[in-house]
Formats: sequence, structure tokens, C-alpha cells
Amino acid sequence: MFGSSSKNEPATPAPSTPSPAPARTERSVDTSTSSRADNILSRGVSIEGDVAFRTELLIDGEIKGNVTSAGALTVGEHAHIVGDITVGSVTVKGSVEGNINATDRCTLAPGSTLRGDIAAPRLAVDESAAFSGSCRITAKKSS
Repeated sequence: MFGSSSKNEPATPAPSTPSPAPARTERSVDTSTSSRADNILSRGVSIEGDVAFRTELLIDGEIKGNVTSAGALTVGEHAHIVGDITVGSVTVKGSVEGNINATDRCTLAPGSTLRGDIAAPRLAVDESAAFSGSCRITAKKSS
């Protein structure tokens, strides 16, 4: 019996070997979370007023106001924006009531709704997107 308990003692240090593996996983999760934490407006958040950002933003909440940036905007599937959007590029997955001006690209994804006009050099509209307005394909501006 004493021989079998001495075999159990080396088994105890073995679980400490897997401990560093979760630590590595936590670090990679923390890194991705912190890099995305600055560019998400979450579901359930409501803003009344204009929003401006620099590089990228994912909006999954509600905004009553204009959104402006030279960067890339993603309107999440739960998002509802009432106001004009002027950005470098935009992908709409939720709903927008207002005009979209994009200097690079506008994409209306499956299930999205847009009530307003679009001005962009490139436009992609999924067949299951709802679009009520006019579209003007513009020349892409050089930087």
C-alpha cells in the first residue's frame, strides 16, 4: 500500500504541468479582448448624439445621431442607427435610417435594412437585404 501511495505522489505534480496551458490561453484571450474593447458599442447601449471614431468601430446598440470617420464601421445585426453615416467603409448587418456616404465601400449584408441614400465608389447588396432609397456610385478619392 505504501508503494501505491508513493506512485500517487508523482501524479500530483503532473496536474501542475497543465496549469501553464490555461495561463497561455488566458493571455491570448486577454490580448484579443483588450484590443477589441476600445472599438465596440455593445448591444443594449443607446447613444443620443453624434459619434466619431478613428480606425474601426462595431456598433451593436442604438444611436440617434450621425456617425463620422475615415475608418471602417460595422453596423451589427442588433444595431439601429437613426442618422447619417459618413465613413471610409461600412458594412450594415442591422438597420439604418439615414444616408450613407462611404469613400471606399458600402456593403448591405443579409438581413440588413437601409432607409436612405447611398453614395460610394463600391457597393455590395445581398439579395436578402432591404434597401429603400437611391444609390450613386462615386469616384474613389485618392489619398
